[in-house]
Amino acid sequence: KVQLVESGGGSVQAGGSLRLSCAGSGYTAPNSFSRMSMGWFRQYPGNEREGVAAIDSDGRITYANSAKGRFAISKDNAGSTLYLQMNSVRPDDSSMYYCAGSFPLTSMRQPLGRSEYYFWGQGTQVTVSS
Repeated sequence: KVQLVESGGGSVQAGGSLRLSCAGSGYTAPNSFSRMSMGWFRQYPGNEREGVAAIDSDGRITYANSAKGRFAISKDNAGSTLYLQMNSVRPDDSSMYYCAGSFPLTSMRQPLGRSEYYFWGQGTQVTVSS
């Protein structure tokens, strides 16, 4: 059973940096992680989960407007780990962040769409103070 486990959340001051990690495990076939399209999402209380950044199995990257120029998504296939480098963080970046993955048969139409992903982690909390 595929499992995704996030880490790296915490408290940081506005303008600072934080790196989130998502470790994948439970794959039954070799190189499964490299074939996985993955994304980072966040969810504010009372709101739907929204896509922040995504990377597909070919390395194509998509960012939400709020993340462009500040966040960087990367994927270490050898280490089965997904990262989100968050720079110049703002108080409105405070949220629960989730890692997601999927094995799409074709290119995703909406890489930042929740419905594109099948596997989800439990989330890691990020709190940015002003």
